[in-house]
Amino acid sequence: MAKDMTLLWGSGSPPCWRVMIALEEKNLQGYNQKLLSFEKGEHKSQEVMCMNPRGQLPAFKHGDNVLNESYAACMYLESQFKSQGTKLIPDCPKGQAMMYQRMFEAFALTDKMASVIYYNYKVPEGERHDSAVKRNRETLKAEAQLWEGYLQKICASGQESCCFLAGKCFTLADVAVFPSIAYLFRFGLSEERYPKLAAYYNCLKERPSIKASWPPTWLETPGQDLLKDL
Repeated sequence: MAKDMTLLWGSGSPPCWRVMIALEEKNLQGYNQKLLSFEKGEHKSQEVMCMNPRGQLPAFKHGDNVLNESYAACMYLESQFKSQGTKLIPDCPKGQAMMYQRMFEAFALTDKMASVIYYNYKVPEGERHDSAVKRNRETLKAEAQLWEGYLQKICASGQESCCFLAGKCFTLADVAVFPSIAYLFRFGLSEERYPKLAAYYNCLKERPSIKASWPPTWLETPGQDLLKDL
């Protein structure tokens, strides 16, 4: 099964990481994969464009089925391999509702995070303003506090080990959100100011699927302190 799959990916990219975590959770190791460099512009190569005309990573293919949106790929893998590996969608309506809600809320977190971390990259020098930088940081701070509050409520329910975003089990919500949470700490988010997020991050980073798919560039280079004062 995994031999019919191909993943073109970039190290440190949350969308790529989501797909890799899902593949690990579904016991689909052994798929064809190729690590590409964003810095060298390899995500715009003909190889990528043939699978993903947007020139973005990940580019994922299972047989003749191409899924380049990370959420779509993760949901597809769970749908196609329900009985294999970790069950990533709860059966009960309450658990499903929570999972889907948190999963799709990750779009807001990722967008606000990118507005801070990649501000200078996305905004031309002549259009940059200190007021926009401040506003973006305040918006991201409010978003991080929201997720801290979510975990505070879940962890207060009496779970003894890891707190997961949709209840007692690891789900697609965690597959979707963890890479963005890891990104925040990679860029210096304070563990002291966000203890529940820190506990979530430190617990899940030891999960086999996450350790196996940890961005290789993160092992080779130190993080940054851009978010230390958030």
